[in-house]
Amino acid sequence: MATVNIGIIGAGRIGKVHAENLAFRIPAARVVSICDVNRAAAQTLAGQLGIPSVCDDYHAAASDPAVDAILVCSSTDTHADVIEAAAAAGKHIFTEKPIELDLGRIDEVLRAVERAGVKFQVGFNRRFDPTFARVREAIQGGEIGEPHLLHVISRDPAPPPPEYVSVSGGIFLDMMIHDFDMARFLVGSEVSEVFARGAVRIDPRIGEAGDVDTALVMLTFEDGVIGTIDNSRQAVYGYDQRVEVLGSRGGISTANLYPNQVTFSSAKAVYRDLPLNFFMERYTTSYVNEIQDFISAIVDDRPPQPTGLDGRMSVAVGLAAKKSLLEGRPVKVSEVASGTA
Repeated sequence: MATVNIGIIGAGRIGKVHAENLAFRIPAARVVSICDVNRAAAQTLAGQLGIPSVCDDYHAAASDPAVDAILVCSSTDTHADVIEAAAAAGKHIFTEKPIELDLGRIDEVLRAVERAGVKFQVGFNRRFDPTFARVREAIQGGEIGEPHLLHVISRDPAPPPPEYVSVSGGIFLDMMIHDFDMARFLVGSEVSEVFARGAVRIDPRIGEAGDVDTALVMLTFEDGVIGTIDNSRQAVYGYDQRVEVLGSRGGISTANLYPNQVTFSSAKAVYRDLPLNFFMERYTTSYVNEIQDFISAIVDDRPPQPTGLDGRMSVAVGLAAKKSLLEGRPVKVSEVASGTA
């Protein structure tokens, strides 16, 4: 397969990111179809990038014989249905996280993908970030010895609208889910227990929608590592993305990325410009790398990473965190993760 023809479902923010990367940065692929319930949005993006086919029904894109693979970039509540339609049509599938918010429904989706025999990758793009990949390399290679403590910091520059929270699954399943996957990726062990605390400190409307905007979670891993994750929907200084791991022979940590390396010095202070403002700027390279890896998995006929089971496990940890917050106690992941995929 010289060129992989891609159909994208969803012409919103993340759909645009992937479409532009495929158009300008990944020569082995070509976007041949863009689909969105807002047909005008799809037409606009198609006009900008020279995409030949536009539709407003994902079934049409999934059944298009010109399409080899589908990118699912639509709203969370549509992911499962779109994945099943694409699998039934024999298309390879990349989906943004989460696969679904219900583990039973995720299991149905994974069975459909397995029956179809197609490639299936979940969009945990941070695994493909060079900085975090180096941390994993250090841990897996024994550079810091046996890992003991993990701390992940993930804070957005501004909160989402409350109507987004009402369909996204909330902070643990739309935001911290990335951090759950990163924790598993870095430590190389499954999370066995979760203890979550949360509060509404930023936008009362998020609380009215049934969610929190500030959260701290403690993770216990099967291999004994202890981890913490803190999330905030609003860090006024920009997108805060850091990791620290302490091991028996040393530690490793990351810093935020900045648009430049300039430092200002005066009689009153030494300072620099703010870090990169949000995920589209901070993770530009990782978004290219993850789609390139998906395309390579198709071309080279190998299993892609992260897998559907990775996607399921991060949802299970997120559901355990929600249960812990609601009940005010540590929750074993096994309490919510029963069943087989």
